[in-house]
Amino acid sequence: MRKILIGFLILASTVSSWSQTKVSTISQGEQPQASLDTKGLIRVVFGQVDKVFCVTSNDGGLTFSNPVLVAEVPGMHLGMSRGPQIASSDTKSVITAMDKTGNIHWFELSGKSTSWKAKGVVNDQIGTAPEGLMSIAADKKDNFYAVWLDTRIGKRNQIYFSSLSEGGSNWSKNHLAYQSPDEHVCECCKPSIAVNGTEVAIMFRNWLDGSRDLYLTKSSDRGKSFGIAQKLGLGTWKLEGCPMDGGGIVIDDAKGIHTTWRREGMVYYSKPGAVEVKIGEGRNSSISGTSDTILISMQSGDAVKSVSLTDKYDNTIGKGSYLKSIILDDKTVFYIWEQDRQIKFHKAE
Repeated sequence: MRKILIGFLILASTVSSWSQTKVSTISQGEQPQASLDTKGLIRVVFGQVDKVFCVTSNDGGLTFSNPVLVAEVPGMHLGMSRGPQIASSDTKSVITAMDKTGNIHWFELSGKSTSWKAKGVVNDQIGTAPEGLMSIAADKKDNFYAVWLDTRIGKRNQIYFSSLSEGGSNWSKNHLAYQSPDEHVCECCKPSIAVNGTEVAIMFRNWLDGSRDLYLTKSSDRGKSFGIAQKLGLGTWKLEGCPMDGGGIVIDDAKGIHTTWRREGMVYYSKPGAVEVKIGEGRNSSISGTSDTILISMQSGDAVKSVSLTDKYDNTIGKGSYLKSIILDDKTVFYIWEQDRQIKFHKAE
């Protein structure tokens, strides 16, 4: 950990240079999310007002298909980390989209089908997810997992969870993954979820005695039960308003958990039970990685950049917001983000 801290002190004393990156445009749209299936196909989902679109790349993110209309969701949440979510596995992909009345619609692409099918709603009590903030994840065996802010208990936001089993056609009975002892969790920060095998981890911003810090709860039985929530990092953030910044989480190949999140104006990296590491000024951070490569993507000013925890390299990708990255099997990196309501991407060799 000391080596990591020293590395970032050195990094902070240097001036980041703009890389000569080739930036391409997929389409007009907002809030892109990306997934990688077991066959190496990249899918990107994004929204346009009330419409959900998806594009696919079969060449590692060099080129993409024309946008395919997945569905139209009247009154769809879009913007500020709200928008369609996607996860892909072995033989299927799932997209979720939330409407402003509080319902989580879901759509499925399975087998060799080229058409997305509307499958119903994830929340088993209608209208309980009005904030429009959720995440989904999948393992490699067609098991899918969802976490969201839900108001069914006293009309205050708590953390709810559901799963979709391999071969299943319906999401499981929703259950409470965490309830704040101080009335509610942070109302406007997107919870994150990650999975590796039977291990499921949920990260969310809590609200305890006025502090809005990130917490982690884990399950080792595919989400049937979750342990006691654990605060991430040693510092705290007393804040009357909501930062609207939920960070990101990943479980690596060795089942190590890595997180990134914002406190005040700084982005941090942390592992459960360890001191947080300051990455730099920024917001809207996300994380991707394997057991030997961890990347943090973030927004700094009007730029989006990627920071490698492996070699301490800080690389500016372009301009915009909500940068996400996927580390591909050949160790190249695919980036997707939003700029001026356009979906931008870059493939880094």
